[in-house]
Amino acid sequence: MGKSLNRVKAALIAATGKADILAMEQPTRTAQLAADAVECEVDQIAKSILFQGQTSGDLYLFVTAGANEVHPAKATELAGEVLDKADANTIRKVTGFAIGGISPVGHLTQPRAYFDTRLTEFDIVWAAAGTPNHVFSSTPTQLLALSGAKMADFTK
Repeated sequence: MGKSLNRVKAALIAATGKADILAMEQPTRTAQLAADAVECEVDQIAKSILFQGQTSGDLYLFVTAGANEVHPAKATELAGEVLDKADANTIRKVTGFAIGGISPVGHLTQPRAYFDTRLTEFDIVWAAAGTPNHVFSSTPTQLLALSGAKMADFTK
């Protein structure tokens, strides 16, 4: 197991006592690919999207339903500063994850996080487990707590 996957596994075990992580045969680096792999609705995929503050340089995590997009103005309002998409090198350095496998849990440095209310409409949601080929399931309530996120309206 890689370092990223091990961090997610450790975070899940520390919080819940278990880590039910699935290794998928095909990549799950997009919400649609992940939904196809686990045979669920695309909105049951909890995407982890990272933005970076133009002033502070801080990263902001937006955990959103698979088909939803982060609305730039709403995200900026939540962050209190103008946001840009974070680049791959910064994401890896700060979170320890590569794009396509960013988990909402197990970050090297936990970013301020926000959670899409759409995810609460499902009994189970799925999220990346630190690699493009690993996912884990959770209840939305549990994932909200695990991610340290605040429920917020930030989608288009």
